[in-house]
Amino acid sequence: MNIFQLIIGIVIIVVLFFGISFILNMLLKTTYLPVLFYIIFILGWLVYHYESGPWLAYLAEYGWIDLLYALFGLAAVFGGGLTIQKLRKLGFKMF
Repeated sequence: MNIFQLIIGIVIIVVLFFGISFILNMLLKTTYLPVLFYIIFILGWLVYHYESGPWLAYLAEYGWIDLLYALFGLAAVFGGGLTIQKLRKLGFKMF
């Protein structure tokens, strides 16, 4: 993979997950619910693959780039929660 593809991919993942987290936090008025959704989704995915076959062999197919995308996605979801929390402390009301 080209380094430019990696950088563009990370930027796209961060913008996507930050935006989804920001909108969910704004609408649901919770701070870390999207983080829980993200973790539950990943754990559900792991349990599904654990029951359907040798999950360690399946996970071994993923490289460090895939894990990097997942970690940046989690960081973006967490950042969306922190941003909403900071805006609420400063007095902004979403709805």
